[in-house]
Amino acid sequence: MATAEVALPAVVDFQSLDNSVKLFGKWSYEDVQVNDMALTDYIGVSALKHATYVPHTAGRYQAKRFRKALCPIVERLTNSLMMHGRNNGKKLMAVRIVKHAMEIIHLLTDQNPIQVIVDAIVNSGPREDATRIGSAGVVRRQAVDISPLRRVNQAIYLLTTGAREAAFRNIKTIAECLADELMNAAKGSSNRYTRMISRVYRANLSPDIVT
Repeated sequence: MATAEVALPAVVDFQSLDNSVKLFGKWSYEDVQVNDMALTDYIGVSALKHATYVPHTAGRYQAKRFRKALCPIVERLTNSLMMHGRNNGKKLMAVRIVKHAMEIIHLLTDQNPIQVIVDAIVNSGPREDATRIGSAGVVRRQAVDISPLRRVNQAIYLLTTGAREAAFRNIKTIAECLADELMNAAKGSSNRYTRMISRVYRANLSPDIVT
């Protein structure tokens, strides 16, 4: 009497599977480094805390002061693209722009786009600014240091504003302009919006700091 053969289930080696969360299913958070010690607590790229598949967490980061420092940095960049009334609330469009920009960055630099974004933010935030001192008509501008969180805020604002202005009435798409802005800022190129705008800051700095 013939015995029926029973098919055994295939053995899966779970150790070999990559279970890490990757942005858009492609970009890993594992090896991303923040090269400025002062900004490590304010740029959310930790693989344990900030790893997401898409930069759209629907978190309530504005409910309490300083909570936005916990927001993943790529999502903060995405949110900053939604500016000027006609773009308000169009987060899916902003996510698509960031995704295309990251693809372009990877093709041109062969680097992890998340690392390029982090380097761009580290290089773009001004370290010193000027405030108005005095009253009763006599007003002078005094150079002051900038807090780490404001450095990150200003960097994100300047990067997205530069990309938006470059794409306006231009044949290049906003994703291409954003990729150019991020790559130029990451490598410290002078051909970027943050460098052009920095002369406003530099005019008010103390003489021994300006180089």
